Amino acid sequence: MTTEPSSSIPKGYKEAHKAAKPFHIDPADIPLELERLFPPDKVREIARETKFVERERILEPVFFLWTLILGFGVRLERTLSNLRRLYMAWSKSEVCASAWYDRFTPEAVRFLQSCAVLGISQMAGETQRKLADKLRRFLDLLIVDNTIIRLHEALAKRWPATRSRNVAAGLKLSLIVSAVANGPSHVAVHAERTPDIKTLRLGSWVKDRILLMDLGFYKFRIFARIDEQGGYFVSRLKANCNPFILQSLKVHRGQAINLAGKWWGEVESRLQREVADVLAEITFSRRPYNGKSSSDSLPLRLVAIYDDEDKEYHLYLTNIPPEVLSAEDIAALYALRWEIELVFKELKSKYALDVVDTRNPNIVLGLIWTAVLTLLVSRRLYGLLLRSAPREIVGRYTPLRWSNSFAETGEILRGVILGHLGVQGKRDDDAVTLAWSYEVNTLDPNVKRHRLRDGWYA
Repeated sequence: MTTEPSSSIPKGYKEAHKAAKPFHIDPADIPLELERLFPPDKVREIARETKFVERERILEPVFFLWTLILGFGVRLERTLSNLRRLYMAWSKSEVCASAWYDRFTPEAVRFLQSCAVLGISQMAGETQRKLADKLRRFLDLLIVDNTIIRLHEALAKRWPATRSRNVAAGLKLSLIVSAVANGPSHVAVHAERTPDIKTLRLGSWVKDRILLMDLGFYKFRIFARIDEQGGYFVSRLKANCNPFILQSLKVHRGQAINLAGKWWGEVESRLQREVADVLAEITFSRRPYNGKSSSDSLPLRLVAIYDDEDKEYHLYLTNIPPEVLSAEDIAALYALRWEIELVFKELKSKYALDVVDTRNPNIVLGLIWTAVLTLLVSRRLYGLLLRSAPREIVGRYTPLRWSNSFAETGEILRGVILGHLGVQGKRDDDAVTLAWSYEVNTLDPNVKRHRLRDGWYA
């Protein structure tokens, strides 16, 4: 249970809103934003299509959805019995304990997953953030990664863990995070033993977009597919890879080593320069066809940035031309992968993705999708804050501070949604409290602090 921050609201703030002179966010926009994210009529339609409900008088899908998101999702209610009591209070209906548990069926999982797909499509259709001038030729910047969710050991036969000495179970949550949408553009759940590269399905959607990938997705066939589809990527170079250098893309003064025609392994230890930027050739095997496999080659850009602290080069592969992004830009851009780690941290530490401790597979999957739905709600309101904030301070509204503020005010948001849905009387003061908390508590007080996304997007 969190403490309402309303007593800390400066005098005159509520009056300013009542006088139609909001500071940033219009409090009335908060429930409207969430209604646009999950339109009630569309939610009910999904419930019928997935056969989650056949008669709404038995269970109201809109209340069920928001009960999970603002109950379990923000950790206000940690048990299914508490969620049942919360649902009954919202819907003003009686649901016995056995009937409530029985609602967590494969149909319920499909319902929650379909609602997540709806939310992702809603966010994908709107621009939450703009890419900086350096990236103006690209449609989006996408960060790809997976995280492991530990489960009750009783599920080890169904979802066995990878490389575990003890009996353990786990699932793999696959995410593609969009910089433009300021949230996930793709979510999928896989068995933990599924290789990372098999969780990424490429297609025409990569065209004119940059993918930032870690070594779990390192495969030259994947790089070739992205390039063939008109997309772009940045990846680290594996230590055992030794590309053949075709030409240098950066002019160096003095008696610099001529890198053309040499293998990277034979020149790396002899380099004296801080930055190397070359066109290198990668040889790889194509996917077998009619029982035969063929080899192919792909020219890629190899960027090497010397790190004084590690006393070694940090190596990157990309197909982004040097006239678009410099070698230093490539290294700085790859550092933005840290943002997806913040998303995983937000899911696990704020939205209960790390407490899925049940033996029921349907409840496991249902609560995983609940965490994803809560993330979508969080990022939708975060986007509202970014769009409302003055340009000179928008960069100081950081994702980590936002997630803290969002989770801490979950109970207040619950009251605002209840009022908007007509479950209880509207409380305009609660919406003002939320607007104030989002604007003030999310703002980083360190004006001059460097942030990874500075210069790339805001």
